[in-house]
Order: sequence, then structure tokens, then C-alpha cells
Amino acid sequence: MKKLSTKKILLLTAILFIAVNTAGCKVPTNPDGSIKVITMATGFKELMADESWFSAIFVWPMAQFLNKFGPQIGVVWAIAILTLLVNAILLSFTLKSTMATQQMQLLQPEMEKIQRKYEGRDDQASKMKQAQEMQALYKKYDVNPFSMMAVQFVQFPVIIAMYQAVQRSIEVKQGSVMGLSLEMSPLHGIQAGLFGYLVLFAIMAATQYISMNLPMHFAKKRAEKEAAKHHKKVESSNNKQQKIMQYYMLAMIMVFGAIMPAAMTIYWIFFSLVNIAKTFITQSMIDKKANERM
Repeated sequence: MKKLSTKKILLLTAILFIAVNTAGCKVPTNPDGSIKVITMATGFKELMADESWFSAIFVWPMAQFLNKFGPQIGVVWAIAILTLLVNAILLSFTLKSTMATQQMQLLQPEMEKIQRKYEGRDDQASKMKQAQEMQALYKKYDVNPFSMMAVQFVQFPVIIAMYQAVQRSIEVKQGSVMGLSLEMSPLHGIQAGLFGYLVLFAIMAATQYISMNLPMHFAKKRAEKEAAKHHKKVESSNNKQQKIMQYYMLAMIMVFGAIMPAAMTIYWIFFSLVNIAKTFITQSMIDKKANERM
């Protein structure tokens, strides 16, 4: 498998963004440019007729969950519970692929070693040998790289729907946390001298950073443990493309988190916390599986 260059990765990201918007997943707006709000009076058939199947099937039930439980338990807790439920459902479908994604972190140094071994060798025999060694590596760690694509295909529309539901729910739009309006963006809140928005933004940035880097931390620890068992030196990974992509995604979220309503900041905080929990769960299962193979 060839490495994707950073330019190709960013190009694929841009193409995916365009595809989502052209597929009808863009947040519906009113003639004045404001986002269309979903209230308890908004019906499923109304969205199906006036907007799209995506809004009706995915966004509507999530927004109504927030509208129903927001007044009872508070908007923030409603967002937290919905985020937890959505991710629990997704995990039940994508657990194997999620584990494979984390397991790939452990393979990275060995993959780079194979790639360096065949670097500059473009003849057919070398390509076949490289492919065979890669397949042997995947088999050794019981990883199917193609199965990991299922995670993205299953998760992406649901995550977009959750994202829209938080933006469109009337209860979230009118809600507040610690006296801070969820409709105001952190940037405007900070400019207005409201310290609470800075705290929210800092928590979001910290949880996002931890969520993105925790899998690599566990992979490094596993690699060190494996190397120590065989009295070998750890093969360090130097995947610059992966690191650049992570920082690129973090920067994008930081920018959007600053300029979008604080409701989205709350959502990203809980989304990151759930991802951190998922990382610990899958890590525990990977360790258990590794111990069974011993």
C-alpha cells in the first residue's frame, strides 16, 4: 500500500466535504440565512416533503429527543445522553473495525519498515513481495484494513445528523449553561468579556487533543511492551502525514468551535469524552485478545 501524500489527504477531505453538502446534508436555512429550527410541532412528514430524507430520518428524531428531554433534565445533559446513545449504537455496529483502527497504530512502525525496504523498487516482483509482506503483517495482528472503511461509512451520516440536530433544536437554541447563552459563539462571548466562554473553548480544545492523541499513546506503549518482551529496540514511527492530518483536523475544529454557537462546543466536548471512553474500551479488548494469543 502506498502512502498518501498530505496534499492527497487534504484533497480527499475537501471532496468528502463537497459530497456531503451536495448529498443534501447541508444545514437547511431560511430565506434570511438563519438556520431552520425544529420544534416539537415540526413533523416528520413536513421535513420529508420540504427538505430531504436525511433531515427527516436522521436529524428529526435527534432534534426531537433534545426538545423533549432538554426542559426536563437540562439541555447540556440532553446533549450528553444523546451523544452517548448515538455512539453506543454506532459502536455495536463498528466495534471490530474500531479495534482494527487502533490496532493499525501498532503496525505503523513495521509497515514503514517494509515500505523503506522496497522504496524505489518499482518492478512487478518487488511490488508483489511488498504486498505479500503487508498481508502477512495484517494477518499477524488480525487486521483487515478494508474493514476499517466501514467505520467511516456508518459513522459519518449519523455524526452529521447529530451535528445538525444540536444546531436546529429549539431547546438547544434557547438554552444556556452556567448562565451562558448556547446561541452565542465562544469568539463573540470572549470578545464580550465573558470568561465562561473561554473556559468552554479551552475544555473543548483539551478534550479534542486528548481524543486524537490517546490512540497513538496506547500504540506506543504496546510497541514498547512488545519490544521489551523480545529484548529489542522499539521501531519508532515517523508518520508525518498522519500527524499533519491530525493537527489539520484539530485546527479545523478549533476554528469552527470558535465561530459556531456554544451549543456545538458542548457537543464536541461530550463527543470527545465519548471517543476517549471508546478508546479505553477498545484498548482493553485489544489487550485481552493479545493475552489470549500468548
